[in-house]
Amino acid sequence: MLRRSMAFKGLAHLTLLGQRSKGAAFAAVEIVALASLPLIVRKVTELVTLGSPMPEIPVRFRPNSLFMLIDGITVLAALGVFVLLYAVSVASARRIAREMTVLGSRESSVRRSPFADLANRAFPLVGLAPTFLLIMFFVVVPLVFSALVAFTNYSSPSNIPPGATIDWVGFENFQRLFGGSAAGTSALARVFGWTIVWALLATGTCYFGGMVMAVVMQNSSLRITPFFRAVFILPYAIPGVVSLLVWRNLLNGAFGTVNRTLEAMHLISDPIPWLSDPWLAKFVVVAINLWCGFPYFMLLVTGTMTSISQDIVEAAKIDGANSFQIFRRIQAPIILYQTMPLIIMSFAANINNFGAIFFLSGGDPSVSDSVTTGAGGTDIMVSWIYKLTVDLQQYQNASVLAIMIFLIIAPFAIFNFRRTKSFKEGEL
Repeated sequence: MLRRSMAFKGLAHLTLLGQRSKGAAFAAVEIVALASLPLIVRKVTELVTLGSPMPEIPVRFRPNSLFMLIDGITVLAALGVFVLLYAVSVASARRIAREMTVLGSRESSVRRSPFADLANRAFPLVGLAPTFLLIMFFVVVPLVFSALVAFTNYSSPSNIPPGATIDWVGFENFQRLFGGSAAGTSALARVFGWTIVWALLATGTCYFGGMVMAVVMQNSSLRITPFFRAVFILPYAIPGVVSLLVWRNLLNGAFGTVNRTLEAMHLISDPIPWLSDPWLAKFVVVAINLWCGFPYFMLLVTGTMTSISQDIVEAAKIDGANSFQIFRRIQAPIILYQTMPLIIMSFAANINNFGAIFFLSGGDPSVSDSVTTGAGGTDIMVSWIYKLTVDLQQYQNASVLAIMIFLIIAPFAIFNFRRTKSFKEGEL
């Protein structure tokens, strides 16, 4: 039975197990795969070679290496699904054979009802199959394509299809960025370091700024406290793109309202280069991000503080604790415990916070290596990737940076997911 199920998908179901409908479905998949074998071999071969230059024919008729790369990855994904179905077929045949052996008769309920599993064991598999296929071909395949570009020379001007082909170069791009090119390595170290610093400052300032405002609003006895709370929420209620673009115009060095106002008040004589000086621009993007982001954490901490039992607070007051001691010993530990996963995810999100950089400073100002690398003084990894792809068409270098971002963010995402209740329940 096992040999037949492994020799041809569905053969054991058709000949030994009496489940002709299920066996025919498995066999049909095998027949389609065998009929597509020449196409599969051709696509895999093209994936390995990525085509050869043909300058003698018109551009539109030349082989497109990008299509070959995408088609090859898609074919390999389809082969993976086929192998998975093969394993399902063999496992199904073995399980049904064991059930028939236990029952002692081939005329078991399993044989009389070929699709009886659909209502119990197979139902989760069948129900999740469409989602699995969508994730495979619309998430995994594009991710693998983006990663494989890092091992090619896909860049302007010499290797842009269909005018020219793309070639596999192995780890050459990684070697160039990690030590082979002085300018590239220097820019990578500078941008990577600023990305981590930016993520820490953006997360820390917004969180603790929101916590301070939440504590002040919670402990304030003013009647107009709800009014101030509503005012502080406004930066979060307004779309971030709009706020950032407004601040970009306000802080413009030449005609910005801030500099004009300070000059009119005779507080400054020369315009302040808010977004033109590299260090001052970094301070500005952190400060403006604080203005845009602290209301979210203020609401979050306010909700957490509201859930803390007032009996604990009253008991602390009876024991002689003041407001600061109550916050430090009781409220702050509870708030940090309940919001720590969100802090971690906020840090990971700020690593990829493209909008805060792009719409405020655009990654500028230019520094010494900006002409050769495209990385500005306030660029983080994701905004540098944008410039490498859209402006410079250095897709292979952008793919290397994307892999680096994935390696940074993936541990945070996995750590946070493993802390969730649904994951822990799935382990039980």
